[in-house]
Amino acid sequence: MRMRLPVLLSVLLLASQASAIDDYKIGDLALEKPGVPKGTLTQMPTWNSKVYAGTTRDWWVYAPAQYTPEKPAALMVFQDGHDYVNAKGNWRVPTVFDNLIASGAMPPTIGIFINPGHLGPEKPQSAWKSNNRGKEYNTLGNTYSKFLLDEIIPEVQKQYKLVDDPEQWAIGGASSGAICAFTVAWERPDKFRKVFSTIGSYVDLAGGHAYPYLIRVTERKPLRIFLQDGANDLDNPYGNWPLANQMMLASLTFMKYDVKFEYGDGQHNSKHGGSIFPEAMQWLWRKQ
Repeated sequence: MRMRLPVLLSVLLLASQASAIDDYKIGDLALEKPGVPKGTLTQMPTWNSKVYAGTTRDWWVYAPAQYTPEKPAALMVFQDGHDYVNAKGNWRVPTVFDNLIASGAMPPTIGIFINPGHLGPEKPQSAWKSNNRGKEYNTLGNTYSKFLLDEIIPEVQKQYKLVDDPEQWAIGGASSGAICAFTVAWERPDKFRKVFSTIGSYVDLAGGHAYPYLIRVTERKPLRIFLQDGANDLDNPYGNWPLANQMMLASLTFMKYDVKFEYGDGQHNSKHGGSIFPEAMQWLWRKQ
């Protein structure tokens, strides 16, 4: 059967659009470069939490080559840490940090990469399936910030000195890890003032859809927020992710927050976020 020309052109256009979705690549700053000092990435002993009683989790700490005990370092925490330390993944954070710190685009920064907790005697086959992830990441309130500030960060400070300035403490994540990051800074702006959020789940998984309204009726907090999402992100009974992120942007802009939003055509993954991660870090860590 022969296809009419207008129909054929429509099919070809749709195919071209489909192939363009998520057509994002990692940039030059995510690649190792000769002569750039390389930091160290250490997998820490499995953590048994008291705040989230009965849970265990894997975690890692990155220290830049430029770190010295005489000069305390900045700090950035990542949820779903296994994804961000993957040397062949979309993020490659240690390599990006090496390049940006060496160029002076960001200060020497200790990175904490932490997985969600899991209840039970055996680790899940995939960290994405940790059974306490939803509770830890999607729930509003100060429990997760307490976990970081009372347990994880003091453990890191046994080995590394961190600056006290909250302007030099950042936190980031993707999906539920993103709303978790925002919640930490929202609850504790006295500690964290930089937020990196991609494909953020600001929907009703556990009340997170309230944030655009809470932002508008709460005195502005001293936060800097980088948001990313894609037009083909999730749309399900819990909410519409692209719309939710646009509502976050509208509220943050209305309240005159220092905010930037990168909106593409991506789906619910880290391809777009990873491709712009180095530039996002330069924006987030800029001095002005």
